[in-house]
Amino acid sequence: MAPKKKSASASPKATDAPDSQSPQRFEKELKNLAAKAKDDSWSKSALGQASLFLKTAVVLALLGAASNASQLALSPVFGSIPAGIPHGPVIMAGCFVGWAGNLFLSRMLPFSTELLLPLVALHFPVVQFLLGPYSEKLGSWWGPFAIEALTLFPLAAVSAACVADYLERAELGALPQFVADAAPGIGSWGFFKLAERVVGSQLQAVIGKTFVLTRIGLQLLLAATYSVLAPSKYLVLAIPALLHTAVLNTHVMTPMATNSLNSTLMAEKWILLDRQESLTGYISVLEDLDKGVRVLRADHSLLGGEWVRYKGPIISEPIYGVFVMLEAIRLIEREVPIEDSDASALVIGLGIGTTPSSFVTHGINTTVVEIDPVVHEFAAKHFDLRENNPPVIADAVSYTAQLANESTTKFDYIVHDVFTGGAEPADLFTLEFFQNLNALLKDDGSIAINYAGDFGAPTPKMIIRTITKVFPSCRVYREAPRVESTVEAWGSDFINMVIFCQKTAGDLTFRQPVRKDYHESRSRHVFLVPQHEIPASVWLEGDDKSILTKNNTAKVTKMHQKSATGHWSIMRTVIPANIWEMW
Repeated sequence: MAPKKKSASASPKATDAPDSQSPQRFEKELKNLAAKAKDDSWSKSALGQASLFLKTAVVLALLGAASNASQLALSPVFGSIPAGIPHGPVIMAGCFVGWAGNLFLSRMLPFSTELLLPLVALHFPVVQFLLGPYSEKLGSWWGPFAIEALTLFPLAAVSAACVADYLERAELGALPQFVADAAPGIGSWGFFKLAERVVGSQLQAVIGKTFVLTRIGLQLLLAATYSVLAPSKYLVLAIPALLHTAVLNTHVMTPMATNSLNSTLMAEKWILLDRQESLTGYISVLEDLDKGVRVLRADHSLLGGEWVRYKGPIISEPIYGVFVMLEAIRLIEREVPIEDSDASALVIGLGIGTTPSSFVTHGINTTVVEIDPVVHEFAAKHFDLRENNPPVIADAVSYTAQLANESTTKFDYIVHDVFTGGAEPADLFTLEFFQNLNALLKDDGSIAINYAGDFGAPTPKMIIRTITKVFPSCRVYREAPRVESTVEAWGSDFINMVIFCQKTAGDLTFRQPVRKDYHESRSRHVFLVPQHEIPASVWLEGDDKSILTKNNTAKVTKMHQKSATGHWSIMRTVIPANIWEMW
């Protein structure tokens, strides 16, 4: 039987295609594929752009950290202030050269520019170690300039070239043309300066806490980070530098390096008793075996020292007369004399503890405020520090402000003795700070302030004017008389001076010392009674009547550059240059 024919209505039209082949479906799928491709392209592009900006931020942040690490490593040899004078121009020049010459550098190198970053960073400790011993010949300006020209300058140049390469691939088309041209350079510099400042403030609180946060450890950590950012076979070229740092660099804070350093120092008749890096600098205890002197070092300055060969029968013998002069605050005559056992004292700045140890020996209730815990640790461990109260390890500005506002505690004596790196911290010499100290004094109390600086410069006179603005009766004494030949030879009149003041108006006079005031100490027999007074007509002369307030400390900080440079030269006469350089 013949098969039935399908009805016409059931048969597909000759022009109809299966649904999967229909033009409408095909067009829809084409649109979907196009949209997906567009989405994938946008995601990929966005991810690529984010990667460029992230790499830019990382390179600039690492440069900010390297900038701080470089200055920290130079401060033991040159001091933090002299080392900082050529620092800004060097890093600015490096960034400019790298930014302007990125195309030339990328064409000249057979590999990516960023591969140079770890190679340069790994050579920082070697260059600093090898050029440090030339600091005496180069001086306090050319020395740090030369070292950073061979370390920080190339790192800044390569970093800027890398950033320029990254940002050239960044899409800034949405911005106006003049903004798109200027924004990468200005933005990069601003981000770098921000990173430099943030890293610097954070490092101060943690430096020395672990090996990687020491000066050399931090540089090695940065080099390792650069190596992770830009790994390559060329890292093998840095192996000699890495081996030198690990084996021969005595600046590394390890027992092996310390033993090696002492072998060299012993040949010079010196010995390193202790060292540690801390928030105020590289702190160490050194002993001159030939002269029998022990000193406490902070970067390129001395916080104090004592004779170990000629010990006093009651208390140690300091090597500097200025610390003995501070004890003369007990000799200031009062309307109602006070017994030592009834007196209280606040000492701001510890050093080796000469003044507070003397006060405690006299029986005075003494409180010490010291910002650096390592300074206190070494003073107690190596300099026979005497205490009758736990130390206050804190910033003196905030501590005294809080004490003045919240407490009824008053002191008979306040000793203000802060110094590091050739300059005093400006915040501790402002009108506001001295007003807080004035509030902490009893009505018949007295204050003694140690200030070291070039008396030919305007800063000491400004400081004295600020002090006399708060305290109505003051007298100023030099540690030693002015010698014109010395001033001419050094080009400055750098000297320690002590400003004695009392809270109430009236003549400030000193009583004659008696036997117990001297502690049977030779140095106190010589230096206890203040001498070499500077008449008020000298420190009040001139038309400049400005004082120092917390809002204008930048002016004094800039003035300290000259003072710190002069101090650097003087320190080279106190301790041999090669001892400073070996740190």
